[in-house]
Amino acid sequence: MEDKIAELKKDIAELEELQKQAIRPKVRDILLIETRKLISEVIKLEEQQRSVPAPPTTLANQTTNKCYLVTLNNYAWDQSNKYVKFYVTLQNVQTLPAENIFCTFTTKSLEMNVKGLENKDYVLKINKLLHVINPEESTWKVKSDMVIINAAKQEHKEWSHVTEIEKRASDSKKLAPESEKSDDPSEGLLNIMKNMYQQGDDELKRTITKAWTESMAKGPAF
Repeated sequence: MEDKIAELKKDIAELEELQKQAIRPKVRDILLIETRKLISEVIKLEEQQRSVPAPPTTLANQTTNKCYLVTLNNYAWDQSNKYVKFYVTLQNVQTLPAENIFCTFTTKSLEMNVKGLENKDYVLKINKLLHVINPEESTWKVKSDMVIINAAKQEHKEWSHVTEIEKRASDSKKLAPESEKSDDPSEGLLNIMKNMYQQGDDELKRTITKAWTESMAKGPAF
């Protein structure tokens, strides 16, 4: 197993070198995806290698050893001239092996994975970033109880929002006609949702439709 892990790490290193040399964005994205697959395979093999023979698995053991997937939605962000910085708080994340924490980047998205933190796997996905980033120059680092993601800006300009959807929602609110404004907060929110739906792409429309359907199913919040 050690030989296989060593070979996979060599493949990962070569893929990372190819990413630096690749010019076309699609080629870089393909190389990033393949690199991520190999990293995941290495993590699995190393976990198997660290394991020791155990008594027959009982239902209690299965429950204890199972890692649950947790999707992260909360983060803080800031920016400099060169980077958009994301701060993700995870208690004791610094205790994990370095290979259990990794990020993948494309020109318009990023994904962070944290494996095996107190029987949980964590993932943070941010799609449709407001502006293009440079995957090769983007990095991450682990601090005490925190992962910091540095997304390298392709153009050194100020970001008003993190994603296209956030900006669209903000613009819709600003452009709402005076006739649609109301002292009733729920009515104002409804008008904003209507404007977002009319101006949004297919993905945004599906998201709004799903949220509206779930809200109607729960009934009025009185």
